[in-house]
Amino acid sequence: MSSLGYEIVDVFTDRPFAGNQLAVVFDAEQLATDQLQAIAREFNLSETVFVLPTRTAGASYRVRIFTPERELPFAGHPSVGAAVTAGRRGLVSSGTVVQECGAGLLPIELTEHGYATLAGGEPTVGPTVEAAVLLAAVGLTADDHPGPAPRRAGCGLEFDYLCVRPEAVARASLDPVAALRAGVGMLSVFSWDPAGAGAHPTAHARVFCPGAGVTEDPATGSAALGLGVWAVTSGLLPPNGQSRYAVRQGAEIHRPSALDCTVTALGGRARSATVAGQVVPIAAGQITVPPFVG
Repeated sequence: MSSLGYEIVDVFTDRPFAGNQLAVVFDAEQLATDQLQAIAREFNLSETVFVLPTRTAGASYRVRIFTPERELPFAGHPSVGAAVTAGRRGLVSSGTVVQECGAGLLPIELTEHGYATLAGGEPTVGPTVEAAVLLAAVGLTADDHPGPAPRRAGCGLEFDYLCVRPEAVARASLDPVAALRAGVGMLSVFSWDPAGAGAHPTAHARVFCPGAGVTEDPATGSAALGLGVWAVTSGLLPPNGQSRYAVRQGAEIHRPSALDCTVTALGGRARSATVAGQVVPIAAGQITVPPFVG
């Protein structure tokens, strides 16, 4: 085996050259982790996903997800992009598919029209985070932060969530030195509109991931999932039942993205969350297999 087939797709968009770029690579089950990481560095996108045979009963396929710097147990846009691409290639059928990944078995609802809904992992909520630390990491001040308190949360991958005034979102700019000094690895900076688009609450978000080697991500499904967990915990979404919300991201880096989300809560605690969006194919080809380093 000297090369592998791959596709480049745009995720969380209904038009090409928007959303979040993703490399989807097939038939790499014989490669070592270092070889997979080398391929991800070569593509140099925020994430590269490898679609592999499953090792667990009940799963439709397995994925491994890499940033240019490291492997992730889970990420949203690779999961959605891999499912839609595998469906288009006839590897899975529309309906419910089950993805095996580092975060466990995750169900994905797949349509015939390039749209997928991903259920996140177990919701987690961490302690509050000092606002001044997060604000300094993105060049903002206390005047830009009206509350609620920043907090770490997630659904398979945790982020720090910092709610700011609408006019501050565009001014946010990652300071890698300040972020490294403060231990800020994954940060969602957003404004919250309770009315939003289509009468659903909408977050205008920017996501910075210096801990994963990604300065700014144009569409982050895992952060969108965790945002619902944060919003329930912070009292911005109802404490019981299912709520819909939207995330709009990427406009500041010329990759506008649309993520449609739900979170289900009971007794003021998020119990599950979903994120959904469309996937547009962009390119396909072959990539050389890197040499094995043993």
